[in-house]
Amino acid sequence: MEIHVTTDQWSTLCSQPSAMIAFWENQFSKILSEGMADDEMQKYNSEQLTLIAYLTFRQEMLEGGMIQLIYNGYGPFVFFNPFAKAMRLWGLSDFASFINKANKIYRKHREEIEGRELSDKDFMALYELHPEMDKIDDVFVESEPEISHEIANFVASNPSNFGIVIK
Repeated sequence: MEIHVTTDQWSTLCSQPSAMIAFWENQFSKILSEGMADDEMQKYNSEQLTLIAYLTFRQEMLEGGMIQLIYNGYGPFVFFNPFAKAMRLWGLSDFASFINKANKIYRKHREEIEGRELSDKDFMALYELHPEMDKIDDVFVESEPEISHEIANFVASNPSNFGIVIK
């Protein structure tokens, strides 16, 4: 997928990491709100899919943490793909290690959370049942601004990898 931006737009995005993240959230808004069918994945290159994985992970973690990410079914997209490896290749080694730790917790608890139909009360009870996920949530929330900043800088340094065409 190609995305056309003007030189001025790109310059602004590159100078404001939070604007870069918001730009990509906007580009992928439908995917982030509705999910992505397997056949849709063909539209995106591996770098774009990695960015979609990050934005999905970020959104779920900031809104409801690991419990929500697992419950909403995003675990396989994040943890069964080479997301952590890609983060390491992008220069985010600490975040890649964090993803690997979160993956272990995901695999341990996914069967009891993923794909279940729960009332709001039962869903909220999951947070009480899994306090170890609070630690994962807290670490991410605290480090998210820095992680997003690093990702925005990586994208800014590699626009062609993400299908950016600057006019």
